[in-house]
Amino acid sequence: LEWLFWTGQVTARRRSNDFARVYMAVHHAIPAEVLRTKAPSPEETQRQLLLLAARSHGIATLTDLADYHHQKPTESRSALQSLVDDGSLLEVSVEGWKEKAYLHPEAKRPRSVSARALLSPFDSMVWCRPRNERLFDFHYRIEIYTPAAKRKYGYYVLPFLLDDRLVARVDLKADRHRGVLMVPGAFSEAGTDTLHVAAELADELTLMCEWLGLDVVEVGRNGDLAAPLRKMLHP
Repeated sequence: LEWLFWTGQVTARRRSNDFARVYMAVHHAIPAEVLRTKAPSPEETQRQLLLLAARSHGIATLTDLADYHHQKPTESRSALQSLVDDGSLLEVSVEGWKEKAYLHPEAKRPRSVSARALLSPFDSMVWCRPRNERLFDFHYRIEIYTPAAKRKYGYYVLPFLLDDRLVARVDLKADRHRGVLMVPGAFSEAGTDTLHVAAELADELTLMCEWLGLDVVEVGRNGDLAAPLRKMLHP
C-alpha cells in the first residue's frame, strides 16, 4: 500500500482519529483534467518547489528553501542557481547570517506585523529549527521522545507567535473526558513583557478551548507565565 502511495496510484483522502491514513484510488480523489496534465520534469519540479518556498519565506538560505518541501540542499543547489540566473530570485546578504540569502522579488515587506497564534510543532514556520534560531533566537525542540525527567518544557510544547516575535512556549494537553484544556506549563522568552504576553496568551488559549469544544482552561504551575496566566483566565 505504501508503494502504491509513493508511486501515485493511491492517495491519502484523510486521516483517522488515530492519525492513520485513509487511502483512495487517485482517479476517485483527483479531477480527471488534473490527472491528464503533463507532469513537469524533475528539474522543473525542483525549481517550482524552491520558488514556492521562497514566496512563503520571503527571504531565506538554500537550506531554508530546500527544507520547506523536504528537498536536499545538495540536490537543490543547481536549480536555485538557475532561478538566480533568470531573475526569478535575487541573491542578497543579511547581516549576521553566515550563508548567502535569496529574496523573492514579490516578497511582501510590511511596515509592521500584527499576528497572534499558537503554532503546531509541525507548522512550516517553525519546522526548520536552524531558521528559528537565526530569525528569532528561539531554540526549539519537540520533547515527545525525551524521557519525562529530562524534558525542559514539557511533552507537547507549542511556540506562541505575537506580532513578529516568538514570545513564549506553552505545554498543552486536551482532557476531553473532563472538557478541560490543560496548560501544564507556560514559559516566556527573554526580553518580553510578561504581563502583556500573558494577557494575549490567555485570549488565544480561550479561543483554542472554544474551537476544541472544551469548557475551561486549567493552568498548572510550571514556568514563569503560569501565575500571571492563571490570573488572566480566572481573575
